[in-house]
Amino acid sequence: MVHPASTYVISITPFTEDGAFDESAFRAHLRRMAAGGVGVYVGGGGSGEGYTLDEAETRRVVEVAVEELHGKVPVRAMGVEPRLAGDMIRYIRMAASLGVDACQVYSLDQGHGHRPNEAEVEAYFTDILSAVDSPCVISTHQSVGYQVRVPLLKKLVEQFDHVIGINSSHQDHGYLARIIEAVGDRVTVHVGGPAQGLLNLSLGGQGFLTSEANLAPALCASVTKAYDAGDISTMMTAFGKVVRLSDVLYRNGGIRVTKAVLNHLGLPGGYPRKPQLPVSEEVLTAVAAAVEKLDVPELRE
Repeated sequence: MVHPASTYVISITPFTEDGAFDESAFRAHLRRMAAGGVGVYVGGGGSGEGYTLDEAETRRVVEVAVEELHGKVPVRAMGVEPRLAGDMIRYIRMAASLGVDACQVYSLDQGHGHRPNEAEVEAYFTDILSAVDSPCVISTHQSVGYQVRVPLLKKLVEQFDHVIGINSSHQDHGYLARIIEAVGDRVTVHVGGPAQGLLNLSLGGQGFLTSEANLAPALCASVTKAYDAGDISTMMTAFGKVVRLSDVLYRNGGIRVTKAVLNHLGLPGGYPRKPQLPVSEEVLTAVAAAVEKLDVPELRE
């Protein structure tokens, strides 16, 4: 099966300065993501600050995303790394009932530094995928401290027709190649972050997940669009800017500074929610200057 290349943003969740969920800013941000042409994951534990959301806010984030994005660009729910299979099942059922196109199934995070053994990982995913029937994307993520073994990923893809993709967020190039060899003919494969984006495409995967698209959605989307169009020059130029943008943002606070630069440019960004704190004016000034130097067309004033 041939899958087109694609870029997905892990959307921010804007908050007001006093920490309240800023729904109007979130709606404006999502409209900008749709206009930029990226698919959207919401409520993630990293860029989406999903761990700071209470149950009602978690639901509302998904609900608003569907209202703003359904039928325009792919809209998916990400959520956070769960402690129990039941946590993930409840999240997927909630998001599916609201009309998302798919949900990510995070790898199990037992907490306290513990790592599940292979049988426990298989039981975890099997319990979840047996309990839901909506489209799911399996995540194998470095945050939990282990890789989901490729034979298990293959088994899950073959066993459950509603698994439509794999998101791999590891720095192991060989692992990525083995995933694509095992399941790339049946499901999409995306990498977490832009650094491995071109590598993934060269191996037969479909693209990358990105936080950088919160700031420059059209730029990030142009990488995979140019790839599909066979426009290598445009792809390479855009990809170089995305990687440089990623470096300057993550060296200076990640989503904290992304939100600050969005606000600085008059775009909907909002504030981080505690325990994260806003970056200093000094950091913002330096990063804003670096972003301006990259000369991203959609960010020109």
